Amino acid sequence: MTPVIAVVWEDWADTTLPLPRYETAGAAGADLRANLPPAQRQSGVALAPLQRLVLPTGLRLAIPAGFEVQIRPRSGLALKHGITLPNTPGTIDSDYRGPLGVALINLSDQPYTVQHGDRIAQMIVAPVVQASFAVVTQLDETVRGTGGFGSTGRG
Repeated sequence: MTPVIAVVWEDWADTTLPLPRYETAGAAGADLRANLPPAQRQSGVALAPLQRLVLPTGLRLAIPAGFEVQIRPRSGLALKHGITLPNTPGTIDSDYRGPLGVALINLSDQPYTVQHGDRIAQMIVAPVVQASFAVVTQLDETVRGTGGFGSTGRG
């Protein structure tokens, strides 16, 4: 079954921008675009080195129960410009109905300007399984045991 994500434009949003969409037949993520407020559309939004900010998409979503939306970086922005997400992947829960914003961070040593309509992140729709939690007196044994960070390989 293909889930349907209901989308509503914010009142101020530029509705001529494309909705999130998959750019190729095999794409796992639908691209999200910066939908800047009217006062910033000409100049864009500058991100200084190490600066974090939330960029608006102009959208609100209704995600079906049993699914989540994960917000992930775009590899080209990360590699070429050092622009990524500080909380990747970001999770949008099915019961959230507020504005969809994308938290970005500039990890480079140069300012970067996000222009109106730029593709800034990708959105993955994924099924969710909610677990139950139980207190027990002992955990089962595994080969790994209590080995933590770096215990299964080099480094």
